[in-house]
Amino acid sequence: MWSNSKNGWGRISIGVHWLSALTVFGLFALGWWMTGLGYYDAWYKMAPWWHKSIGIVLLALSLFRVAWRVLQPTPAAHGSSRKRLAAHLGHGLIYLTLFVVMVSGYLISTAEGEGISVFGLFAVPALVTGLPHQAVIAGDIHWYAAWSLVVLAVGHGLAALKHHFVDRTDTLTRMLTTRPSRRH
Repeated sequence: MWSNSKNGWGRISIGVHWLSALTVFGLFALGWWMTGLGYYDAWYKMAPWWHKSIGIVLLALSLFRVAWRVLQPTPAAHGSSRKRLAAHLGHGLIYLTLFVVMVSGYLISTAEGEGISVFGLFAVPALVTGLPHQAVIAGDIHWYAAWSLVVLAVGHGLAALKHHFVDRTDTLTRMLTTRPSRRH
């Protein structure tokens, strides 16, 4: 039940999937909100601290997720070979965009040579600093990649709903429960 099988996702994969999704949308909302804060707003310094801390945790979770995915079996996909390829490419694009968002966020945060405090528990060091216009370029990339990630994630969710309600497959059900489904 904790591990994946050829018939379905395990609890770890399901939990990490939904935790990642909620975190991505939460970080997007927090990022959008905090960019509108004024200098004298009480959250002006605290909101970025939360955003960076949660972002680093999401990075660690995403690295774990990729390793888990490589080490675990993958449930058989539904549909024609063309649809399976499209799904594979779509998932790859989501992962790529997720990592672009996180790396660009790291580059923004460390542009001045300071590490990133993670909830005050430890700091992630600034390994890359001093690039020309690092914060500005990374900021633009972060903005557009974050929007792209949200659009891809919404499309991903809509595709899952289409598979469930139109195609009548167990694609969505397998990401909600470890119980075997009767829909194929």
